[in-house]
Amino acid sequence: MRDRMLAGDLYIADDPILREEHARASDLVEAFNRSSASDPGERRRLLTELLGAFGEASEIRPPLYCDYGRRTRIGARAFVNFGLVLLDVAPIVVGDDVQIGPNVQLLTATHPLDPQPRRDKWESAQPIAIGDNVWLGGGVIVCSGVHVGADTVVGAGSVVTKDLPPGVLALGSPARVVRPVADR
Repeated sequence: MRDRMLAGDLYIADDPILREEHARASDLVEAFNRSSASDPGERRRLLTELLGAFGEASEIRPPLYCDYGRRTRIGARAFVNFGLVLLDVAPIVVGDDVQIGPNVQLLTATHPLDPQPRRDKWESAQPIAIGDNVWLGGGVIVCSGVHVGADTVVGAGSVVTKDLPPGVLALGSPARVVRPVADR
């Protein structure tokens, strides 16, 4: 089932192997969310164990929530504020020097539009990629299959449903490019 899930095909999330992977991540997330700011080494250890990669000099402030952890890669010098949600059914790649505001959601999972497959608990997922030096403002939601280009800024509260090119300011729901960023 995991191979189907990672390939973007329909899968059922209640698979025993997936439940085991989710339980592992849940235990690590719980420990991270209880960890003390006075012990950054322990926080880093937990994130390094939880995530597929956690770059040098990066920081994530608790609370953090994720499905599996191992499918998420965070680059170097990234800063993630409180309340990040990673539905990392498919891979999530966050580049170097990325800034993520509070309560951001990166959601790779999706569900069929047809009622019967939803009733039967089928799901699917597509990867998300956040380029280097991106800033996702507070409350941004990035949907399944989206790529955000390097140096792009996404305004607070925006919902990103389609790819964004490098070096732009995007706002709204759905997010739309409003102009290039200044230093590009």
